[in-house]
Amino acid sequence: MSSLNLDDFTDLIERPDGGVRRDAEARRERQIVPPGSLGRLDDLGEWLAAAQSAVPVRPVERPRVILFAGDHGIAGRGVSARPAGSAVELVRAVLEGGRPVSVLARRLGVPVRVVDMALDCEPDELPADVVRHRVRRGSGSIDVEDALTLQEAEAAFLAGVAVADEEADSGTDLVVLGDVSVGGTTAAGVLVAALCGTDASVVTGRGGLAIDDLAWMRKCAAIRDALRRARPVLGDQLRLLATVGGADLAAMTGFLLQSAVRKMPVVLDGVVAAACALVGQRIAFRAPDWWLAGHGSGEPGQAKALDRMALEPLLEQGLTVGEGAGALLALPLVQAAAALAAELPERPEAEKAQDPDAEEDEQDEQGEQAHGLEKPEEPETAEAPEGV
Repeated sequence: MSSLNLDDFTDLIERPDGGVRRDAEARRERQIVPPGSLGRLDDLGEWLAAAQSAVPVRPVERPRVILFAGDHGIAGRGVSARPAGSAVELVRAVLEGGRPVSVLARRLGVPVRVVDMALDCEPDELPADVVRHRVRRGSGSIDVEDALTLQEAEAAFLAGVAVADEEADSGTDLVVLGDVSVGGTTAAGVLVAALCGTDASVVTGRGGLAIDDLAWMRKCAAIRDALRRARPVLGDQLRLLATVGGADLAAMTGFLLQSAVRKMPVVLDGVVAAACALVGQRIAFRAPDWWLAGHGSGEPGQAKALDRMALEPLLEQGLTVGEGAGALLALPLVQAAAALAAELPERPEAEKAQDPDAEEDEQDEQGEQAHGLEKPEEPETAEAPEGV
């Protein structure tokens, strides 16, 4: 039995400051551009102000991409276009700067951190800072066996909590969260279907590297079989992650919840991040208030999870590559919203209304005029007669 009490997150996680958000809305109404004319950028700026508890909102200056990595045993069932156990090749490409997320991060000046939770390779094949949180080598095939033991699931979850604390302590002010995995979208589909009470076919997508129809049918069958194993443990989210999740998904869930505790906003990438967020919502219902959906990936499981959490993607560009690339594309949008909210000047009459001294002087002057109390002119001094 796990010693981890997930109910603590319900008490620890608060909503972003509602009072500050109202102040941000009031400030927005005083700015020179009419309210609503910036569309969703208005909402983004106000959300960020509430998350920071600051008006005007501070710029997002220290964002970071965090990618949790792992291999999933279910990939051995032919549900992925990539060979089972090959996620390490993707990780190396990310670290060497050859993946889309690497190119975008380099262009935007955002550091990328990869956290190996369950890659199917020897630890010494990757840098020590990448593998130091690893829980195991690969995860079990969830259609017939548990992905993790309960102890491994707890260790992975706590590793995610630790990574969130490391980032918050280092000054990271916003995280772009993604995954690097093979078979991860299948595990994510199981979690979404289980938590939303839907059939396997409703959440089965084509994955990052699109699969053909035959592989899609195998993937749908794998999710259906894993769903049978997931339903009996729906009331225990940690056991659910151990049964049909994986070390990377458990770590992402812990990371998301602890980020909300630490009031560190997170932009979600694809279906894997959305599935973990859905588990996090089941644990702590206020947690999704700290998350943004970066983009719509076209995966039906992602759409289902985001709809359940009432999160609307910032972008719709059809990216299926994963690895945080789509969410990273949304980062400049968030930064633009912060800049506009903080730097647009207020209307002159609004500034005057905000100056209590100016307002008081104007009221005094108006009152004197209304009552005919204008200041009398000074009488001229009469000159004394000569010779006196």
